[in-house]
Amino acid sequence: MTEMPLEAAPPARKSQAAEVRTMPGWLASWLLVSPLALVLAAFLLIPIAVIFIVSFWGYNEWSFFPDFTFENYEYLLTSSVTWATYLNTLKYVALSWAFTAAIGFTVAYFLAFHIRSTVWQVALFLLCTIPFWTSNIIRMISWVPFLGRNGLANQFLQGIGVIDEPLEFLLFSDFAVVLAFVHLYTLFMVVPIFNSMMRIDRSLIEAARDQGASGFQILTNVILPLSKPGLMIGSIFVVTLVMGDFITVRFMSGSQSASVGRIIQNEIALLQYPAAAASAVVLLITVLIMIAVMLRLVDIRKEL
Repeated sequence: MTEMPLEAAPPARKSQAAEVRTMPGWLASWLLVSPLALVLAAFLLIPIAVIFIVSFWGYNEWSFFPDFTFENYEYLLTSSVTWATYLNTLKYVALSWAFTAAIGFTVAYFLAFHIRSTVWQVALFLLCTIPFWTSNIIRMISWVPFLGRNGLANQFLQGIGVIDEPLEFLLFSDFAVVLAFVHLYTLFMVVPIFNSMMRIDRSLIEAARDQGASGFQILTNVILPLSKPGLMIGSIFVVTLVMGDFITVRFMSGSQSASVGRIIQNEIALLQYPAAAASAVVLLITVLIMIAVMLRLVDIRKEL
């Protein structure tokens, strides 16, 4: 009796997962970042490109028109008013940065190393954010009844006999402008510095104490160097905001001081859009150079 030949077994089906073609990694990455890239292109890159193009246009007393001229940049960069305004703005930046850095570092140090309870840390952070529940303009206006000639500060100082006449420099002065900047932007220093301090390994501080280091030595040789990335991130925020501000300078100085933002605002009000665009381009380049210098001084990638 002859045996029937066995039929060859059908080839095993490929698993469904193997049949599905996997998407290349580079394509998946581009698809993931494409929504954010489109948003940045629509609301950042394209407007900057338009401003750059308009900065080369011409204008007269009643209109502006397409052109290709360097007159806007030539007038801007050769005007003594421009240089004086930039120096005044850089003065505001330096003073605001110094005070916000000092206050921000102190507050962050207190929260990170002296407040052990997470609940209390969160509560104190919320307390610091209370002024941010309102707009910048409201916070600026709140200084007027306090710093004015007949304000609370002058009345208090006169009441205790410290001064005989009201202090005129408290309001509508450079002092008032810097005070408002510090009030508005100190929290932008507190948060990144606090984040850097919370990442410091506490064993480093204990090792420094075991080696006989004093509290001041620990602060200057351990805590401060390890907090530099957070300090630099806060500095970028403060420098950028102060350089582009125009409302605070106008209101708190009583229109007696100028800033780069005020120049752009005045040019827009006079319908000198090409000149305003040129001023904006120069301001953008200046801020980018300042940020590049700060990034060269401290590596902030560990904080990102």
